[in-house]
Amino acid sequence: MSVRPWRDIQRKKTKGIKVGNVKVGGDAPISVQSMTNTLTTDIEATVEQVRGLEDAGADLVRISCPDEDSTTALKSIIKKVNVPIIADIHFHYKRAIEAAKAGAACLRINPGNIGNEEKVKEVVQAAKDFNCSMRIGVNAGSLERDLLEKYGEPCPDAMVESALRHIKILEDNDFFEFKISCKASDVFLAVAAYYGISDSCDYPIHLGITEAGGKVAGTIKSSIGLGSLLWAGIGDTIRVSLSAEPVEEIKVGFNILKSLNLRHRGVNVISCPSCARQEFNVIKNVEELEKRLEHITTPMTLSVIGCVVNGPGEARETNIGLTGGKSGHQIYLNGEKHHVLRDGDMVDHLVELCEKKQKELLSNNS
Repeated sequence: MSVRPWRDIQRKKTKGIKVGNVKVGGDAPISVQSMTNTLTTDIEATVEQVRGLEDAGADLVRISCPDEDSTTALKSIIKKVNVPIIADIHFHYKRAIEAAKAGAACLRINPGNIGNEEKVKEVVQAAKDFNCSMRIGVNAGSLERDLLEKYGEPCPDAMVESALRHIKILEDNDFFEFKISCKASDVFLAVAAYYGISDSCDYPIHLGITEAGGKVAGTIKSSIGLGSLLWAGIGDTIRVSLSAEPVEEIKVGFNILKSLNLRHRGVNVISCPSCARQEFNVIKNVEELEKRLEHITTPMTLSVIGCVVNGPGEARETNIGLTGGKSGHQIYLNGEKHHVLRDGDMVDHLVELCEKKQKELLSNNS
């Protein structure tokens, strides 16, 4: 048991698979992924977007392949990026085969809507031949007609039954390298379905609240849905679905994991909401700090508090801390008072301290 057991999350142990060089499930860290929104046939734009996602920390990136031109372009795209690519396939089994041949690390697919048994066998064989895993993607908005007739509406039981149906198809074809998702735009429905499928199998689980909305509303819905599941130990890879630039999904995903102490990347900024006691403009400085610190990937903590009420207490728990004061701002390093900042730009100074801390941490780990 840890020193602070109330912080412990016991993750469910699932079967481990590989998506390219990224491990998903088992003891692997929870991976963060997003999806491009460019036309796949626009190779230059898609590569540029994938590289931006790589820079933001994406472990995996999904690309839609609706037609043969897209799967042809996919081959060129994969050669120009470093992150494993997941091909998003719907309906036509040939697109899945083409994507596997093009070098996709994973196929997002529903075996049940690919076609007859022979077509499914062809897709499975292509996945085996080209070392490609799969994701069974159940979605409340596209459940099979017979399940809707049986249950009357999209519901957790219907989604779990759909997932188990697709699992059986792959298992019957001796294919086991897959993960599962049970997505819905309704948080209650998605969470209940994920609990159901987690209780029903040991395959790795891809978490997501689909069509969550814009940047603010979608972040909140995803944080509630994904956060509650992750807190319960469910989930091996996540995608935050936002009507926003894809890179924002990666930022939100890492912040959800960071908040639950499940995975850390970059600077965790702890800042106050500001009030009449603030000795500097907290909001303005924190906004600038977050932008200026995006290049730092080493995990560390920074507290920026506007006054002495909570500032010293927060600073004791962080790598670097700043507490606002009337005659100068107290700087803390590793929880101890270090110096007072009286002159100079606060943001420049804190960025410099974080960069020094990154070098120190990297040196200690080398």
